[in-house]
Amino acid sequence: MSNSTARNFMDRAVIVTGAGSGIGRATAVAFAESGAHVLGVGRRRNALEETAGAHSGIAVLPLDIREEGAAERVVGTAVEMWGRLDVLVNNAGAAAMMPLSETDRSVISDLFDLNVTAPSVLARAALPHLRDSGGSIVNVSSTYGHRPLPGGAHYAATKSALEQLTRSWALELASTGVRVNAIAPGPTETDVLAAAGLPEDTIDEIRSAERERIPVGRLGDPQDVADWILRLADPRDTHITGQILTIDGGLELV
Repeated sequence: MSNSTARNFMDRAVIVTGAGSGIGRATAVAFAESGAHVLGVGRRRNALEETAGAHSGIAVLPLDIREEGAAERVVGTAVEMWGRLDVLVNNAGAAAMMPLSETDRSVISDLFDLNVTAPSVLARAALPHLRDSGGSIVNVSSTYGHRPLPGGAHYAATKSALEQLTRSWALELASTGVRVNAIAPGPTETDVLAAAGLPEDTIDEIRSAERERIPVGRLGDPQDVADWILRLADPRDTHITGQILTIDGGLELV
């Protein structure tokens, strides 16, 4: 049983994007275990159904959050089902390894569309309901949002942008009672590299190199991240806002 059982989100409504696998799935399950009604959003219907099968408190909505009107549909679905919205977890995102010499305009646009624009539009749609509930937004950044990533600068730049949005929104919304924080995971056992189109042998090489660099000697686990997302979203922690919490096994120290 996860640490989430110590946190009470009974009958609160939570949206988690990118809920089909990895951090998103672990987060959706953790919130549901803590009593929340969870709407898991993602592009892959089958993956979302696997997430929903992990707990009866999870409903799912398959769609691409980059589409026109998607944000309003996501928020509207949650509010229609449960009459409120308490937490938005902006977890959906994509990575791309792209050296400067291979820079492609369409890749840059796609990265910023999913990693920066879509979370922004979703937060805008959620805001009136979060104001009503005194809720919070948790953005999922990366340790590379505040450290260099040679060969992946544009991915890192999108996460840096998300961290700055987090700080700015936190100040902007503080007087309304809406808190905004971010989690910045390091290399984690997820399928993000496969989703980026990297071959399996390349992924194995990257993961091996990452383990050697991480001081604690292992990759992160999605549950590590999920537990901290719940802590930042906990309605009892009203004095925490505008923070970027790095969970990377000490990688940013080396």
